[in-house]
Amino acid sequence: MKKILITEPFAQEAVNLLKEAGFEVVLNFNLTDAELMKEITNFDGLIVRSKTKVNEKIIKAGNKLKIIGRAGVGVDNIDVETATRQGVMVMNAPNANTISTAELAILFIMALSRNFYQAVHSTKEGKWEKSKFNGSELYKKTLGIIGLGRIGTQVAKRAMSFGMEVVAFDPFVSRDKEKTLNIKLISFEELLQKADYITLHLALTKESYHLLNEEAFKKMKTGVRIVNCARGGIIDEEALFNAIKEKKVIGCGLDVFEKEPPLNSPLLKLSEVIITPHLGASTQEAQVNVSLQMAKQFKNALLNEVIDNSINCPTIDSSILATMQPYITISEKMGSFQGQLTEESIEKIEITYTGDLTNNQTQILTLSFLKGFLACIIPSTVNYVNAMLVAKERGIKVVEKHSNYQEDFPNLITAEITTPNTKSSVSGTLLGKNDLRIVKINGYRVDVYPSGHLLFCMNVDKPGVVSHISSVLTEVGVNIANMTVGREAAGGQALIVLNIDNTISKEVLLKIKENPIITKAVLVEL
Repeated sequence: MKKILITEPFAQEAVNLLKEAGFEVVLNFNLTDAELMKEITNFDGLIVRSKTKVNEKIIKAGNKLKIIGRAGVGVDNIDVETATRQGVMVMNAPNANTISTAELAILFIMALSRNFYQAVHSTKEGKWEKSKFNGSELYKKTLGIIGLGRIGTQVAKRAMSFGMEVVAFDPFVSRDKEKTLNIKLISFEELLQKADYITLHLALTKESYHLLNEEAFKKMKTGVRIVNCARGGIIDEEALFNAIKEKKVIGCGLDVFEKEPPLNSPLLKLSEVIITPHLGASTQEAQVNVSLQMAKQFKNALLNEVIDNSINCPTIDSSILATMQPYITISEKMGSFQGQLTEESIEKIEITYTGDLTNNQTQILTLSFLKGFLACIIPSTVNYVNAMLVAKERGIKVVEKHSNYQEDFPNLITAEITTPNTKSSVSGTLLGKNDLRIVKINGYRVDVYPSGHLLFCMNVDKPGVVSHISSVLTEVGVNIANMTVGREAAGGQALIVLNIDNTISKEVLLKIKENPIITKAVLVEL
């Protein structure tokens, strides 16, 4: 039974879902680093929120660990690089808090427009400063959204209901979405110059770090209002402080900071700034939804190998998994087949996808091939998560290509291995729904069932080869289940692949190679 450790509050409905799926679930909150290092050795999965710091030592202590789940969006508290090296998948739950965060952003926008927080604070102090808190309508004002993903889109819809003009900057959004939502996509520079309100809804990356800096504030309208319910660090807080003091920014709503809690931030002392303690996902509905989403993702990944919202592994869309699964299997078998035949260091692996496969998620097929290939030659755990990294660390260049050219098969996967002295290739496909076949080896046409014990031989195309191999196998009581032969031309180079019922020893292989026209004999286990 697989075990899952949860170190922070998690909805009971989600805990029940995991238990009903057959997992052993342990809830243990407020663990120290040392305690978590000791505990994690027994678990297959770890679910955290933002408080638990999952560092390198903790990840390496998790000998059985397969998945780390962040019940939320940001994974700043997880060492994703170490997790990847260890072959541990990292997941987040980006969808569950969409509405909660969007509503908070709208709340900030409305509160800033009417000086609401300041008016409440003043009135509770016994004052009645009606004329001091003269506000501004949202109607016909321009809202600039930086990041038009799930949350940004929901903010846009709500802002338009107030009659706001919505513009957005997001280089990854298509023009189709612009038309569908009736939102004008503009450049970053243009947005800074045009917006009366700017709200941030993007991830914190190297590119977005301090995106709103001193230079950006100078380009904004005087009297702009800023909202950040995304991630701390997107705004240069020192530059923001100066922009507020200079009256360039007249109002700011911050739910996130570069360092949390922001105990020494000078922004806390400014009346123009409304601050909340990272409440984006802090609604009853979001807390339940984020837990349920993470529980479902764990269940799918650990039981069904359906990957959703992984930070360090490509997502497998469940809608096409049934179609892709046989190709995932044949890719891994092809990788294992070539890995067991390769005897030199590898310089490059080039995988070409032909036919309808070019329309699907071929990245997972490439990882499947690498998983099968590298597991044969590297004495460590290789999986979908770390396969590409393992290849890169060993200087193996991995190239993925797509082609519409079709030979004799509607879909074909061809992998070519380059070593310092040779090139070898293998091609695989499906002949039926789950009828996996290797159909080419080094350019030779073959018909190989990639399963069980395979005897692979290279030879000169002369009479007596098959009878010699058959005789040796008969002596040790091994039956031949299937045989395929490929050759260049009569009397030239040829190969033979046999499916045999039992494994054979090195001594048997040596006896097969005693025939001088057999140049290579390898047992491949699939």
